[in-house]
Amino acid sequence: MKIGILQTGIVVPELAETYGQYPDMFIDRLAHAGFEFETWAVVNGDFPSGPEAADGWLITGSRHGIYEDHAWLPPLEAFIRQTVAADKPLVGICFGHQVIAQALGGDVAKFPGGWSIGPQVYDFAGRGPKTVMAWHQDQVITPPEGAQTVASSDFCTHAALLYPGRAYTVQPHPEFNAPFTKGLIEKRGPGVVPDPLLAQAVAEIDTPLDNAEMIDDLIHFLKHKRLPERAA
Repeated sequence: MKIGILQTGIVVPELAETYGQYPDMFIDRLAHAGFEFETWAVVNGDFPSGPEAADGWLITGSRHGIYEDHAWLPPLEAFIRQTVAADKPLVGICFGHQVIAQALGGDVAKFPGGWSIGPQVYDFAGRGPKTVMAWHQDQVITPPEGAQTVASSDFCTHAALLYPGRAYTVQPHPEFNAPFTKGLIEKRGPGVVPDPLLAQAVAEIDTPLDNAEMIDDLIHFLKHKRLPERAA
């Protein structure tokens, strides 16, 4: 099964030397699933010929906001709608979560409550608390019609959305580990994220994460177009 990865953001050079770009992180995390991969840097205007170029699709995170004026955003939203119409499984992370929601009729905005940084706890569809890294200020405010909210927190009401048989998206980053997130805090945080939030994230950076379970959810959806059944 071939997974097409749409890269919507660029990792800062100091971190890219060690961790690669966002598609590299996902390829590493999903490697055990037996997929083959191809990446298109849509952030640089590089788009696939159409949804038929892969069997399933993944949209990465990005520092950009979906309300910004970038030439690649309208064709990305059009591609999302084409992918759904073509019945190809689609998953999205952070920015990917947001842009899929907007493309399918939802509302996304800069959250007035501010930033969410570092390990955060979410209730995933009644399965109990799951801890995943976050790095965002924007979030889905109103999901598209037909989307089901399957994870939430006190800070982020729509932290994961299931579009039955079509797409599965999450706001936090199951591809981020503690060293990479700490690098983001050091390289991108100062002057952007309030210092108290950065300090709190550093203090909690080694909190155990539920990344493996979240990655398994992505794999299962890409293969079966549904989430695995798990007891709470």
